[in-house]
Amino acid sequence: MTRNPHLLDWHPASWHDRPATQQPTYADPEALSAAVGALSRLPPLVVSWEVDALKEQIASAQRGERFVLQGGDCAESFEDCQSEDIVKKLKILLQMSLVLMHGMKKPVVRIGRMAGQYAKPRSADTETRDGVTLPSYRGDIVNRPGFTLEDREPDPQLLLRGYERAALTLNFVRSLIDGGFADLHHPEYWNLDFVRHSPQWQGYEKIVNSISDALDFFEAANGSPMHESNRIDFYASHEGLHLLYEQAQTRYIERSKRWYNLSTHMPWIGMRTAALDGAHVEFFRGIANPMGIKVGPSMSTEWVQQLIAKLNPNNEPGRITLIHRMGAKEIDKRLPGLIQAVRATGSPVLWICDPMHGNTETATSGLKTRRFENILSELEAAFRIHRDQGSILGGVHFELTGDDVTECTGGARGLTDGDLARAYKSQVDPRLNYEQALELAMRLSGLYPPKPHGPSFGR
Repeated sequence: MTRNPHLLDWHPASWHDRPATQQPTYADPEALSAAVGALSRLPPLVVSWEVDALKEQIASAQRGERFVLQGGDCAESFEDCQSEDIVKKLKILLQMSLVLMHGMKKPVVRIGRMAGQYAKPRSADTETRDGVTLPSYRGDIVNRPGFTLEDREPDPQLLLRGYERAALTLNFVRSLIDGGFADLHHPEYWNLDFVRHSPQWQGYEKIVNSISDALDFFEAANGSPMHESNRIDFYASHEGLHLLYEQAQTRYIERSKRWYNLSTHMPWIGMRTAALDGAHVEFFRGIANPMGIKVGPSMSTEWVQQLIAKLNPNNEPGRITLIHRMGAKEIDKRLPGLIQAVRATGSPVLWICDPMHGNTETATSGLKTRRFENILSELEAAFRIHRDQGSILGGVHFELTGDDVTECTGGARGLTDGDLARAYKSQVDPRLNYEQALELAMRLSGLYPPKPHGPSFGR
C-alpha cells in the first residue's frame, strides 16, 4: 500500500513501537489478531469526504464564522443502541443547536459523542470489591460491567460488536436526517414529550416560532428555499483510545494521498494518553482527520505547544481543536497563559470549552456528580477570558443525555444530592439531563460575545 509522501516514517501500526497506555491486556493474542483482521476488512464507518467537510467547518469556526456543539454520552453502551435512545440524543442536540443558532446568529456545527464512544480510560488497571480484585471495566468495546472474572476478561469479539453498534447508530442517524427529521421548517419533530413540563419550554417555543417565521418570510421574499434549511450536517466523534480498533479502520485514500481514520469523523486524545513520545500521539500525527486534544490544568503550556507542533507541523486550518477542561476553580489561573502560549505557536486552533470534566465531585451519597452552577461558572469564565485575551471561544463540549436522569445537581428544577438516586443511570460519569442541557444552551446564547458595534445577542 502506498504511503503518504509527507509521512514516510508513519503507517497505521507505527504506534506499536511506542509506549501505549490505557490499552487492555488480552489473554488470547491469536483471537485478538483475528478480530482486528476481520475489522480491517469491513467497510469504513465514515468516508473521507465527510471528514474533509468537517475539517473545513472547523476551520470556519476557528475564524469565528461558526460555533461547534459537541455532546453526548460519557460512555456509550451497546444496550443503548436502540432507536428511541438514539432519537432522544439527536433531538436534544438539535434543540440545543437551534437555540445556539438563534442566539449567536451563526451556523452551528453539530458533533455527537456517539457511534464509537465505547472505550473509557481508567485510573487503575484493577478494581477491588469485598476483597476480590478483577480487571477494571474499560467500556463495552473491551469488557463487561458485571463484577465477575468472565465479565471483566477483555474479549476481542467486542471490537466487532462495537463496530456493528456504531454502524447501526450512524445508519439510523443518516436515515433520519435524509428523511427530513432535521428540517428546520419542522422542529416539532424534535420535541421530547417531557420537555413541555420544563421551566425552559416557553422560552424554547418562542425561539422555534421566531425561526419558523423568519424562514417563511425569507423564502417568501426570495421565492426559493433557504440554503441548508431542509437538511443539516451531523458528525460523529469519540476518544481514539483503543488503538487497535482505530488502526483497523484507518485507510489510505488515493485521491488525497493521505491516511484517514474512518471509524469516526473527529477523534480526540485524552489527557491520560497525550504523552509526546506515546503511542496515541504517534497514531494521531499520521491521520488526516480533524482532531481534538483535551487540555487540563495539569498540562504545561510547553507540553501543549509541543503537541501542536507534532500533530500539526504544517499549521493546517481545521486540524487541531483544543478542548480545555480546567474546572471552575482553576480556569482563571490556567487558561490565559495557555491562550498566550498557543498564540505564540502561530498555529490555528479551535478553542472549545468542556465545563464538565473539571467539575466532577462526589456527593454525600458517594455518587459522582457535577453541579450546574459550577458548569455554568466555567462557561462564563471561558467566554470572558477568551474575550479579554483577544481569542475566540468557538465551541462547547458537553456530556449529556436526552433522558430524564438525575446525575448532575442544580438547574432550573434545583436538583439536590438527595435527588441523585432517583434516576442515576450512568456507569461512568454524570451527564446533564435534557432539561439541564436545554437550559445551558439558552444561558449560553446570552453568554456569547456580541459582534463589534453590534447587538448583544440574548442579553
